[in-house]
Amino acid sequence: MCAKVLIVEDEEAISALLSYNLEKEGFAVSVAADGDDTMLTVKENRPDLILLDWMLPNVSGIELCRQLRGQMDTREIPVIMLTARGEEEDRVRGLMTGADDYVTKPFSMSELVARMRAVLRRASPAVAGDVASFADIVLDRQLCRVRRGERDVHLGPTEFRLLDVLMQRPGRVFSREQLLDRVWGQDVYVESRTVDVHVGRLRKALNRRGDKDPIRTVRSSGYALDETYTG
Repeated sequence: MCAKVLIVEDEEAISALLSYNLEKEGFAVSVAADGDDTMLTVKENRPDLILLDWMLPNVSGIELCRQLRGQMDTREIPVIMLTARGEEEDRVRGLMTGADDYVTKPFSMSELVARMRAVLRRASPAVAGDVASFADIVLDRQLCRVRRGERDVHLGPTEFRLLDVLMQRPGRVFSREQLLDRVWGQDVYVESRTVDVHVGRLRKALNRRGDKDPIRTVRSSGYALDETYTG
């Protein structure tokens, strides 16, 4: 699972250029042209990072950033502001609104990509690269391969995505609803009980006799990866 980036830019030529170059760098890219489109896209396919242009129709990038930071479901998504406004006062205003970084146009793609990867490493280290690890578990997104210790772990696509989500935030308790949104998608109707079934399959694949169960069930809440959990 490569990092998902949402480009919010109303100039089609710029968004097309950004999309082309970021896809070459291995990012999964989606595009929105205004505030309404952005909020809908974020709801349907939560990105790992948002590139947000300052000058947008109807709602400015600053106001849109403020809205994202004001909602529980979107407040943790990293935001990089893209703008031609290079004055110190504007940079401070953008950062004070909640942006994680601020890139002034024109910029080089190499600089932008470096800044994106830096922000991703700070916000969600497991998403920034192709390989994630937790305890003795290693997940390779590019090869779609999981190993625990010296053995391969054979997972179905859903269990792979489920483990990937849990490994992005070790220790964090994900509710069943959050896991449904991130693994199955918000536009798919699946009963919450389905999460329990797939967690059971994931546990069975990960845990052999004598292995410590890394998945902690939090009663009435959800699931988490927990290195201190005794099973």
